Amino acid sequence: MEGSVVANSAARTGRTRQRARGAEIAPASPLTRPPERNGTRASRSDLTARIVSTAARWLYQGRRVDMQGLADELGVSRVTLFRRVGSREELISQALWRLTERMLAIAIERWEAERPDGELHTPGTIRHINAMVAGSAGLRRLLDDEPALTLRVITDPRGRIQRGIVAFNEELLRRDMEEFALVPIIEPSALAYALARLGESLFYVEVLAARKPDMAAASRLQQALIEGILP
Repeated sequence: MEGSVVANSAARTGRTRQRARGAEIAPASPLTRPPERNGTRASRSDLTARIVSTAARWLYQGRRVDMQGLADELGVSRVTLFRRVGSREELISQALWRLTERMLAIAIERWEAERPDGELHTPGTIRHINAMVAGSAGLRRLLDDEPALTLRVITDPRGRIQRGIVAFNEELLRRDMEEFALVPIIEPSALAYALARLGESLFYVEVLAARKPDMAAASRLQQALIEGILP
């Protein structure tokens, strides 16, 4: 997550090398409350975005996401904070996805800036992602301090991070299929999932085996899966 490692479930790529965009999910207002003016709804949405942005900045800086400290910095009560984002784990999930989306956009930009003519989009982009994950001091700190929570958030098959990365991988693969006639060894959705899970395994190595993951080996394996069959 270099520069910002951890917003929409699929970062858009294209010949124009577009930047990724994302949509943030804000908790709905209770139905028992009276109708609100548009300005009030916008204000609450803005507050949710500020909370997530601040939590993302703290994670990037290697700070623990303390809900009381976050409330104090934002000038709101803990009650308001929890109403806006739900649980602390949910907030960390949203913040990590915010950083992840930025990381995916940077990876696309960097690879497209150096990609030789005729080279696939997917392997090089993933190599940049692996490098940024390996160099993220904030993520290392989160893994050290709260390994169970971090793995749960990153690897949850129903969570925004895994689903978002799988969708991102699949879009890259389909782009390579269209532009370079890539023939994946399995259907793109399954290959995209396998690539995401392989990336996640790097976190398991660090947490469970207490050793530094081999990012270069992971990148080679991912490339071998992607280029299993070339015309």
